[in-house]
Amino acid sequence: MDRRKILLVVAALIAALGTMLVFLYVQGADTRAKENVASVEVLKAVQPIQLGEAFDDAAAAGKFQLEEVPKDQKLDGAQTNLSALSGQVATTQILPNEQIVADRWAGSADPVSGVLAIPDGLMAVSVNLTDPARVAGFVNPGSEVSILLSASNPATQTGYARTLLQRVFVLGVGQTSTITSTKVTEEGEETTEQLPATLMTLAVDQEQAERIAYAANNGELSFGLLTEKSKVDKTPGITFANLFK
Repeated sequence: MDRRKILLVVAALIAALGTMLVFLYVQGADTRAKENVASVEVLKAVQPIQLGEAFDDAAAAGKFQLEEVPKDQKLDGAQTNLSALSGQVATTQILPNEQIVADRWAGSADPVSGVLAIPDGLMAVSVNLTDPARVAGFVNPGSEVSILLSASNPATQTGYARTLLQRVFVLGVGQTSTITSTKVTEEGEETTEQLPATLMTLAVDQEQAERIAYAANNGELSFGLLTEKSKVDKTPGITFANLFK
């Protein structure tokens, strides 16, 4: 066989190999695409579920239904049956068509905790906050917040603002009442105003509860509403000395 024929045979083999590789790649891509669009069954709410409502009561009332969703739309912790969350209560309101995920259920509705789903190892504490301090009413049960403290250093009488706790879970939002706020102007005059305030109940550990109790009695607390992507780090705080730096 002369050189030309050998080259033709090699070229044909390379072409056949290339065709086979393209075919295998297309087949693999098609398989991956089918896996991505494949449906899975998850538990969804078909009726509103209220904060503190027992999972078993909601199930008995027919508030759950198994529905198919694309595999890539299944949420982390999404439930597929009515047994895994039995005995727990909702830590936030759940609306129709929402997937039932484990991290929105906890605790139990017992005589000690009432309707609050207090996570194991934590306790519930409440703080009374005005509307601006609770992010104008956007903080709801199930929200995560950072707690900010504005106060004065008792040793130097220097005012400061600092993040007290970086990320805390909100268990419940209570009723709104009116509190009286009195402030002293630079001229020494007192001004009084009536402010609406709402009890906010948080899930914290013992040390966090102690920090909140001390801070609430020695300064003013406020919340910063967080998302999963919010970044909250420890900082030295802000005083007039570094306010404009």
